[in-house]
Amino acid sequence: MRDAYHEELDSIGEGLVEMARLVGSAIGRATTAMLDADLKLAESVIAADQKVDDLQHDLEARAIALLARQQPVATDLRIVVTSLRMSADLERSGDLAQHVAKLARLRFPDTAVPRDLHATILEMGQLAQRLMAKAAEVIITKDVDLALQLEQDDDEMDLLHRTLFQHLMDDRWKHGIETAVDVTLLGRYYERFADHAVSVAKRVVYLVTGEHADELQHSDAPVEGA
Repeated sequence: MRDAYHEELDSIGEGLVEMARLVGSAIGRATTAMLDADLKLAESVIAADQKVDDLQHDLEARAIALLARQQPVATDLRIVVTSLRMSADLERSGDLAQHVAKLARLRFPDTAVPRDLHATILEMGQLAQRLMAKAAEVIITKDVDLALQLEQDDDEMDLLHRTLFQHLMDDRWKHGIETAVDVTLLGRYYERFADHAVSVAKRVVYLVTGEHADELQHSDAPVEGA
């Protein structure tokens, strides 16, 4: 019975990794669809979000069933509760990738991104994908040091986000209000996607140590597993 219980805990972790990989791929493909005005690719990203939603619902149902049947305590309870929260972060990440794809579809056959901002949006999309790949690695390895690095990596996304606003506020902006709104939304989608990747990593820190990441970062004490 206990073997089956721990197998179920492991399968929940595997489900989280699959969700992270799916949403990481989605943000990369949505970025390509946006910049290339690729309607078919945009539609595929939009449709694929249903699989992320289904995984999240399945994981949630299994986690709740474990809580009801096994009444876990200590570390096992932390795993189940933290997994539920991570699945919510990942599901929202999938929604954000879908938002990018929907904007690409809305502006087809044009693109919402002016040519002079293509490089910035491409960099934001690639960074978002890398952050989520690292979050997936953190889920697998339970590497606290790697998890804590993600917040530092997210500083790069914040810098790119500010770069977009500098373009928008420049007196030489010549692309109109509609495009300004589109670019503002895109910047927000990528920034929030990165925030969710960081949140997943922070939840792994709590899962492993029983302490919140912010507390560890302000402490000189060595990290110990719990």
